[in-house]
Amino acid sequence: MKSIDPKDFKVTDKIKLNKLPTLLNVNADEDEKEEKLDKVQAKLSDFQDVMYAHNKYAVLICLQGMDTSGKDSLIREVFKEFNPRGVVVHSFKTPNSTELEHDYLWRHYIALPEKGKFAIFNRTHYENVLVTRVHPEFILAENLPDIKSVDDITPKFWENRIKQINNFEKHIAQNGTIVMKFFLHLSKDEQRDRLLRRLEEGKHNWKFSPGDLKEREHWEEYQQYYEEAINQTSTEHAPWYVIPADDKEMARYIVAKIIWEEMQKHTDIKNPELDEKIKANFETYKKTLENS
Repeated sequence: MKSIDPKDFKVTDKIKLNKLPTLLNVNADEDEKEEKLDKVQAKLSDFQDVMYAHNKYAVLICLQGMDTSGKDSLIREVFKEFNPRGVVVHSFKTPNSTELEHDYLWRHYIALPEKGKFAIFNRTHYENVLVTRVHPEFILAENLPDIKSVDDITPKFWENRIKQINNFEKHIAQNGTIVMKFFLHLSKDEQRDRLLRRLEEGKHNWKFSPGDLKEREHWEEYQQYYEEAINQTSTEHAPWYVIPADDKEMARYIVAKIIWEEMQKHTDIKNPELDEKIKANFETYKKTLENS
């Protein structure tokens, strides 16, 4: 398989999504991709156990992408070897009535991972500058003081939201949360094919919604707003990675490898040392147990 370098996917300069590939030619069959992923899965699982014991960092994995981009299956496959106590998945859908009584970041803040744990946001706080930009009427449900109609939602409003999101991510990063954000970059043709499979294959019928077709009509708008959001919020403490997503198996491996290599930079994450007094009495404890 062609070597994968995580730096190739990290957003460090302004990008144009239509210039970035949605498919990589890596000269590998599905078995080889699966084998590569299995190895990274195992290493991540072992590392998570150490991080849990170390108990000083949390990890937030943010996944964004158009409908059918493979977010659900990526979560299932990349994190399936994790100890369930060490990973929590949150899927953010339309805000409910309780969530709408708070500011838009509240529901994301209370879902942040505890120290020693991973949290995966399947759709994220970025929906608040993506879906709501395509459908600004949704903002009215937030009952904001200065927004009486869609006409009150100015470019400055979106600039402020981007600043708020950057501040949110900076705050949590400075307090021990490692943030990685992944955009699953899907082609429009591949989305069409995946939607067709949902209609044609009985076991996938339940995934289909007519709403998917309505959102597909806004494809270009979503691409524009994704590009703007990624360019304005990819920082060293909360970087974006644009992942070619037309090949689901390859996308999973790339994401897993990036997470693994990023975590290796935190060389202070180690199993805690036992107190010397406890270690000095190991033989005493052992005899006590043997005689009990």
